[in-house]
Amino acid sequence: MNISADQPIFVISVAAELADMHPQTLRQYDRLGIVSPSRAPGKSRRYSQRDVMMLREVQRLSQEGVSLEGIKRILQLERQVAALQRRVGELTEELGRRRQPLDARVFAAGTAGDVVSLARGKRPRARSQALVVWRPRGTD
Repeated sequence: MNISADQPIFVISVAAELADMHPQTLRQYDRLGIVSPSRAPGKSRRYSQRDVMMLREVQRLSQEGVSLEGIKRILQLERQVAALQRRVGELTEELGRRRQPLDARVFAAGTAGDVVSLARGKRPRARSQALVVWRPRGTD
């Protein structure tokens, strides 16, 4: 049986025990927006394995002397970095799918200073768009 790390399965008492915290601490973290679990239909909190790992990280940072506001900001920044890393991965994959071999490309510099990639044998739409055309060495 495979359970996702994001699947909300633990009630607050179990999550508190797994994180070695008091349930009231988990409620406070939820109110402050530090670790916000999912809600079951009856409005009770349900924690995932990822939430428990985050609670442990909060506890570690707290023991190192980081304030709750500092912890909240650190977690926000970590989520932002993770989202940006996912986006870089998506863009890298897209670039890989779109990339043409270097020797098949021609670059033109527009009047606004922008650089456009053209297929071999193609020219910019208007003559005024291209000031300089550059081809990689050995492709003439």
